[in-house]
Amino acid sequence: MSQPVIDLDVVVPVFNEEQRLGPTLRALTAHAATLPLSVRFTVVDNGSVDRTAEVVDDVAARSPENTSVRLIGCSRQGKGAAVRRGLLAGTARWRGFCDADLSTPPQVLTDVVGHLQEGDPVVIGSRRITGAGYEVAQPLLRRLGSSTFRMMTRPLVGDVADTQCGFKFFSAEAAEQIFSRVTANGFAFDVEVLAVAARLGLPVTEVPVRWTDQEGSSFHVWTHGRRVLSEVRAVHAALGRMA
Repeated sequence: MSQPVIDLDVVVPVFNEEQRLGPTLRALTAHAATLPLSVRFTVVDNGSVDRTAEVVDDVAARSPENTSVRLIGCSRQGKGAAVRRGLLAGTARWRGFCDADLSTPPQVLTDVVGHLQEGDPVVIGSRRITGAGYEVAQPLLRRLGSSTFRMMTRPLVGDVADTQCGFKFFSAEAAEQIFSRVTANGFAFDVEVLAVAARLGLPVTEVPVRWTDQEGSSFHVWTHGRRVLSEVRAVHAALGRMA
């Protein structure tokens, strides 16, 4: 029996997300069902010990027409490893990933798909362009940390306004080219994705996002500052070795 044609593969990396994964997947599939294409959501489990698998099975059994949900595992730790696993396992003409906390509204998929259909190879959500922003203003320390991070990464990613929004999509060719080269797993993962795209000469299109901060974020500017600096330096080194 031939496999159904998938137009868009969306990867959702997770680690012990049973509490919010169900609502996230239901919201994503509900909006995806309004799009004129077939969408598959691939939940990549990064070693969860909770009910993640049961939640995925429950949503998959009730997914709307033209959508599907599946679960695959990833033995390597880190968001970067999980996203790479999911995207390189994809078969769709367009592929991308979003965070499990649904900080980016599912409706942004409509804008993303429009740009992909027009031939844009890399389309990402952005909180720092016209029409974008935060539903609740971020604290001063986080804003200062974000500004510092942008200055650190600008030599790598050029004019991209927002490297860290967890909503990034690619043509199949761009996904293969980028994620076969990306090695970062931690905070600098998104930076390396965009840095590799820049090195390959792939233009990046940013679409506006109204971002909602969710509880449970593991990132803290001052606690993780040294680690972020180390990872960004590692991205510089990796680009220097890239053929």
